[in-house]
Amino acid sequence: MKTRKYQNVTRWVAWLMMAAIVAMPITSFAQTKITYHGNRYTPQDDVKLGRQAAAEAERQLPILRDEEVTAYLESVGQRLVAAIPPEFQHPEFHYYFRVVEDRQINAFALPGGPMYVNTGTILAARKEGELAGVMAHELSHVALRHGTAQATKAQKYSILSGIAGIAGTVLAGPGAGQLAQLPVAASFLRYSREYETEADLLGARIMSRAGYDPRDLANMFKLIESQGGGGGGFLSDHPSPKDRYAKINSEAQVLRVNNLITDNTAFYRTQERLRGSRYASSGQRGGRNYPSSGNNYPSSGNDYPSSPRGRVDSPSRRYRSYSELGVLRLSVPDNWRELSEQGSVWFAPEGAYGSTNGQSVFTHGLSLGTARTQSSNLQQATNEFINSLEQSNTSLRARANYQRTSVNGRSALTISFSNTNEATGRNEIITVTTAQLRNGDLFYFITVSPDSEFSTYQGAFNYILQSIQFTD
Repeated sequence: MKTRKYQNVTRWVAWLMMAAIVAMPITSFAQTKITYHGNRYTPQDDVKLGRQAAAEAERQLPILRDEEVTAYLESVGQRLVAAIPPEFQHPEFHYYFRVVEDRQINAFALPGGPMYVNTGTILAARKEGELAGVMAHELSHVALRHGTAQATKAQKYSILSGIAGIAGTVLAGPGAGQLAQLPVAASFLRYSREYETEADLLGARIMSRAGYDPRDLANMFKLIESQGGGGGGFLSDHPSPKDRYAKINSEAQVLRVNNLITDNTAFYRTQERLRGSRYASSGQRGGRNYPSSGNNYPSSGNDYPSSPRGRVDSPSRRYRSYSELGVLRLSVPDNWRELSEQGSVWFAPEGAYGSTNGQSVFTHGLSLGTARTQSSNLQQATNEFINSLEQSNTSLRARANYQRTSVNGRSALTISFSNTNEATGRNEIITVTTAQLRNGDLFYFITVSPDSEFSTYQGAFNYILQSIQFTD
């Protein structure tokens, strides 16, 4: 009788333990364990080193003096700082954020909290979560005290005398080479494979606690890799972007995002401000947005060359991200220029645009915009739009019937035309793709290239079209 009672109690305790385990959040035991490394320096040493290195960095770097952009970066940064897990918080540290005028995708943080983010990083990101991912990764190096931990391994170097070398490592630009002479520089911010992986994992954890999808950090690695690498200190040579992408996505599966942030309005406004767009305040380009008469291209208010050269460089394999029309995002070769045209926008390489008979003429590139039509049916709205193009340019000849496709998951139609360019006299191919926005307007995407170069440009056009993300 006593044995049975003991067995019942044991079974009851076992059941309670099992229930408790089942009820525990998966993150309590499934997250990758991250610990501090041996470090002979104190957190106060980190602060001292960071302040000295920051002073040296700010004497060398072109810091952006724009209060609005800096305030935005600071707001994202402080949200991330507040989300650092308690075991990695350091009350001695003072985190602050500065923008560096540099087109390269890069960011770095110094011991004790100072962080510097290139304008190229802000412009390359496709939404705030991707920017936050870069920042969370760099914050993780600071929170884990990787700088001084790695310097501890280089015992023969005196870190307190190596500030110039430290700054030289992170500057690594024109005029900064002389700062990278001290050997300690290589040990301070060029982190090991282990440290980079830890910063990725803690960065993902910080993102989830701050309300960002950790997979946005993984996507940023993928974006940089698709643009031909680069990324400076952020995209380290080790581990590979592919490995980092897989590990972050794996970690993201066991992380719970707190109050997911979906509003990217401030992020897109900041991007527009950095580009110096005259539409920065509204984020929209108004008007009817039909290409005007002449050569099926918009009329110009720009000071274009008298005539396009006709011969231009091939599309770059490196892409830059843009926010356009207030309703979409897309990636465009970084050797193409953005040109505003009465409510629509063009992207074209140098030499591919000019003015003929008072009209803007393009030989290579793409135009996109929105149009108000009478119909809410995609086929009928597209017919209305195409009719307006044909009426303004009687030399357009359809090469085939409409083909059904999709743009960012939305139903779309595409049709191509042959045409003779008014400026060069060369045969060209014009392709029009349409989709509908949520407000009923018709989105159009028009590409143009000489017939003889169509195969060269078709890959770029397809990549750009596939990169489109609607934000309406």
